[in-house]
Amino acid sequence: MSPWSWFLLQTLCLLPTGAAQRRGAPGAANCELKPQQSELNSFLWTIKRDPPSYFFGTIHVPYTRVWDFIPDNSKEAFLQSSTVYFELDLTDPYTISALTSCQMLPQGKNLQDVLPKDIYCRLKRHLEYVKLMMPSWMTPDQRGKGLYADYLFNAIAGNWERKRPVWVMLMVNSLTEVDIKSRGVPVLDLFLAQEAERLRKQTGAVEKVEEQCHPLNGLNFSQVIFALNQTLLQQESLRAGSLQIPYTTEDLIKHYNCGDLSSVILSHDSSQVPNFINATLPPQELITAQEIDSYLRRELIYKRNERIGKRVKALLEEFPDKGFFFAFGAASQ
Repeated sequence: MSPWSWFLLQTLCLLPTGAAQRRGAPGAANCELKPQQSELNSFLWTIKRDPPSYFFGTIHVPYTRVWDFIPDNSKEAFLQSSTVYFELDLTDPYTISALTSCQMLPQGKNLQDVLPKDIYCRLKRHLEYVKLMMPSWMTPDQRGKGLYADYLFNAIAGNWERKRPVWVMLMVNSLTEVDIKSRGVPVLDLFLAQEAERLRKQTGAVEKVEEQCHPLNGLNFSQVIFALNQTLLQQESLRAGSLQIPYTTEDLIKHYNCGDLSSVILSHDSSQVPNFINATLPPQELITAQEIDSYLRRELIYKRNERIGKRVKALLEEFPDKGFFFAFGAASQ
């Protein structure tokens, strides 16, 4: 699960796993799906041993948008496996508390102390706009479940002045109409964790929060200010109607439901920040954007995959008689 996705996890209204409606995933309507459920493309890989173990590629969107398009063989592999491992332990309260601590500025500091004045003022204006608009973004279904705009805004953006700028940047990216409309339903990873718990399966995690969190905090100050400024510019342009983002959550869902692993769309789900590399940037800013992209790929994809791979190998070797189901983000596999 990417740090960006933690904003989904932190603010979910956790429903019983049977409570959310499972039908109707329009994100797959335009792809060439096979007529039979059993023939759907799969994000499942089998580790051939006895009993078999599996890798399953997840996506960090509400599970109701993709569940009907996950092939039966993937669901059967999950049910048959005695042990389910995730990137993080999504049901452990420590996961959330550790994330919260990781996001905070040092004691006694707040954003007004560390951000340039113009960026701080633009950030404050944008959050005021979001708070004003959020009631109109909420769906009747959300309101029917007791999820209201003021509560949701405070759950996502509360205490924002105490957060490190990089986490505020991620927060701003999660405060869009499309993302707000999806709150209240567990993302696929969390749904699988809840199901594993309900089925009394043994569960575990291959990472600690700090291992995902510290690389983001390792960006230098000028890189973080650049990223926050670019994020605000993008959101301001979207508000003004002068920009359309090249990919959306709907695109991501469609590609996943179509089994399109090679799609570049999926790479955005694992990116920790928006793609800032843009041919229109001045040369020095383009270098900064490339440095951020290179750093995050190295820390959060290459090094991370190597670390996870070693831990998975150790688990398989230590417990040869167990059937494992590893549920990791599809784009990071």
